Amino acid sequence: MRAYLDHNATTPVDPRVIEAMLPYFSENYGNASSIHSAGQRARAGVDAARDAVAALIGAKPPEMVFTSGGTEADNLAIFGAVAASRKPRKHVITTSIEHHAVLNSCQVLERQGVEVTFARVGPSGVVDPTEIRAALRPETVLISVMHVNNELGTIQAIEEIGRIAEEAGVIFHCDAVQSAGKLPLDVNRMRVNLLSLSAHKICGPKGAGALYVRTGTRLEPQFHGGHHERDLRPGTENVAGIVGFGKAAELARKELAEEPPRVGTLRDRLEESLHETIPAIRVNGDPTRRAAGTSNLTFAGAGGEALLIALDLQGIECSTGAACSSGAVEPSHVLLAIGLSPEEARSSLRFSLGRTTTRDEIDYASRIIPGAVERLRAISPISAVAR
Repeated sequence: MRAYLDHNATTPVDPRVIEAMLPYFSENYGNASSIHSAGQRARAGVDAARDAVAALIGAKPPEMVFTSGGTEADNLAIFGAVAASRKPRKHVITTSIEHHAVLNSCQVLERQGVEVTFARVGPSGVVDPTEIRAALRPETVLISVMHVNNELGTIQAIEEIGRIAEEAGVIFHCDAVQSAGKLPLDVNRMRVNLLSLSAHKICGPKGAGALYVRTGTRLEPQFHGGHHERDLRPGTENVAGIVGFGKAAELARKELAEEPPRVGTLRDRLEESLHETIPAIRVNGDPTRRAAGTSNLTFAGAGGEALLIALDLQGIECSTGAACSSGAVEPSHVLLAIGLSPEEARSSLRFSLGRTTTRDEIDYASRIIPGAVERLRAISPISAVAR
């Protein structure tokens, strides 16, 4: 048996999404910018997808800019907002636990002379909005805070931070890649100017994402070509991917009331079982203020990389942290930021559940994980920590 428990990295494409996409690889193959019939059929697919993605977050369809994914959306938001600012000196506020698409972009800005404040978080993995307020300066041009952390699942106080940004007249960007389909999203209630989404996190295809750009928000395009996507994202549209994104957004919206509670119940079942059978484990981050489906656990005395491999050999697929960092030797920056030691961070795994996760998979993982941890602790030089 196999148990895929890495949905925060990517999700299986829903068969209904594949069905919606297939015609756009064959009979509806036109360029959505062409004025002939083939092009207009493609344009109709893109327009319908824009409506569906906008509806998922309570936006107006013209405010949605399609991109190649969440990383491009984050980059367009951050570099575009800073470049469009007329302030002679520029300052950006973000947090120490953002996705690398945001963190690395902010580090590039620093090298370009922009000052960046990385707000701290406590052991809960939740940033205190007063930290954001305290970091504000007259030259602040952008605040960027993710909604749901990709490693911990913790939920940030986006509405409160949005009020702070609005009162200060500062553009507010939110990476909502991990909250779409897990939490209700309303860009007006959240008071965001910019919001990033990715199709492959909600059972859609890879290679499609979107940036919500509130009407009136000034952005500088980051590369240049044709007049696609409100002149903000040039290039021929990935029509099939966008159509798939639209269908995935439609399904996520329809299933929002039932699916997260179901997934949350399965996550709790996994954690309760592991706590009963494995000594010296703990949940990282706030155990209650988190989205359904994410469980980040430290197994003291068992190396995370070795445990991941041992579990994979028995059909359980999970992660040591962010998927894009899985080849890195360094411990997770998120776990270090919430106070874990490097050794504790390296002894942690993330299990993330989604639409296709079943109770049988959870029960299988619950049976296999304790034995794998016990075997690794038995040969670990620090195994005494776990006893």
